[in-house]
Amino acid sequence: MAKPKVQYQCDECGATLPKWAGQCNECHAWNTLIEVVVEAKSNVKSFRNRDHIAVPAEVSFLDTVDAEQSSRLATGMAELDRAVGGGLATGSVTLIGGDPGIGKSTLLIQMLSDLGEKGVKTLYVSGEESAQQISLRGRRLDLALDKIRLLTETNLERILSIANSEHPEVMVIDSIQTVYTEMLQSAPGSVAQVRESAAQLVRYAKQTNTTVLLAGHVTKDGALAGPRILEHMVDTVLYFEGDSGSRYRVIRSVKNRYGAVNEIGVFAMTDKGLKEVSNPSAIFLSRHEEPVSGSVVMVTKEGTRPLLVEVQALVDTSHLGNPRRVSVGLEQNRLSMLLAVLHRHAGINTSDQDVFINVVGGIRITETAADLAILLAAISSLKNSPMPQDLIVFGEVGLAGEIRPVQNGLERLNEAVKHGFKKAIIPKANQPKQKIEGMEVIAVSRLSDAISQLQ
Repeated sequence: MAKPKVQYQCDECGATLPKWAGQCNECHAWNTLIEVVVEAKSNVKSFRNRDHIAVPAEVSFLDTVDAEQSSRLATGMAELDRAVGGGLATGSVTLIGGDPGIGKSTLLIQMLSDLGEKGVKTLYVSGEESAQQISLRGRRLDLALDKIRLLTETNLERILSIANSEHPEVMVIDSIQTVYTEMLQSAPGSVAQVRESAAQLVRYAKQTNTTVLLAGHVTKDGALAGPRILEHMVDTVLYFEGDSGSRYRVIRSVKNRYGAVNEIGVFAMTDKGLKEVSNPSAIFLSRHEEPVSGSVVMVTKEGTRPLLVEVQALVDTSHLGNPRRVSVGLEQNRLSMLLAVLHRHAGINTSDQDVFINVVGGIRITETAADLAILLAAISSLKNSPMPQDLIVFGEVGLAGEIRPVQNGLERLNEAVKHGFKKAIIPKANQPKQKIEGMEVIAVSRLSDAISQLQ
């Protein structure tokens, strides 16, 4: 087979050069030339669907398209199924990223073991670990090793050739950064190799209706390593989050063409692998023996799941010229804005105080429904006044001091009732039309009204 032609393309302006150079001749940008394939003559084009029928493309009206839901494959792990939108979609490509040692390989091999016991044909392709290492892990986790088919290979052409003969229903690539194609001369893990390898795997998944899962490395900033286009190629992007000092792990969906985004699945890391946490609200709440200041419970919404989390605040006199504003699990810039609103519309000054905010359990909250809980926790710590233990709070705080409504207010209240909470401070626009049994709802429209309820 003739070797494919290779040229170099500038990431900034798109200019192409026959040879690599440190500077682009067109836009004069430095270190922007990456390797690309001009003609790719490989066996990837020979892949067909399961029935070996080539379906020609044609133009059609959207209302004539069959809108049946794509078939789903239950993984045997309810929390993982929730994160991907109800199970793995047939022919989909899922990218899982996370810090080293977080448990990506453990999760994937456990999933393949469960699928194998159901009779699903699987293939685990490892480019980082040897067969002996994977076998030792499987025995330590007490997995059904006779249900897991393993291939230790990094050459993409050989991987696709074996997959085309084996016809697996689910294939795992661990990891995409170790795979390389012979069509390119750059080293495995480079931008060109990751992009071209992912493109061929996506093409294989769509043409053969195979479900493919890719494990990916992350950078120091926590983003997936490799080109940004990698996330655009795949159907689903999952982030595996967790603190190295905590046993809990959270899988968060940040992109999903087959379901809702921001869904999460919660696991606990044990000596026998990852175990599902069916009631995650319980692990994010610290049931204190007696009321403590600076602690407020709020109800956040992660995808379709309402979740109770504890927001803690510590406000202390600062001995620095520039008081510290530190938030863990929340956006720090928003904390500074909320403290300014607190000063302007409630008359509570924290300009000489250090303010520390933490979300218990290592979970991250990105929605604005945490605004009111943050401010009430800060006030509780500043005045050393404990909040009632049966109180939950949620609501967005505007710059004018108003309490704005949040989505799914009734679902949040019902979740709080299930966990024994009897009092709630919520936005007035979220006030339920009918009384909730066992719950006293206090609806407020201004920040000053919410603070007055604490006195």
